[in-house]
Amino acid sequence: MSTLICGKCHVPLEEQKTTFQYMGYEVYETLPRCPRCGQVYLDEKLVRGKMAEVEMEMEDK
Repeated sequence: MSTLICGKCHVPLEEQKTTFQYMGYEVYETLPRCPRCGQVYLDEKLVRGKMAEVEMEMEDK
């Protein structure tokens, strides 16, 4: 895998535990994140797959 670089800070992204909040619930995932500005990289597979599943589960409750 090639190194991802932050478009704003121009530094390599680092794998960090990231918290997402949706409808009062928190979901944790380790994702590439900029160590300076905190910008998170979300790839299409994650957005269309896992996050879409979690969103549908939360809305069904």
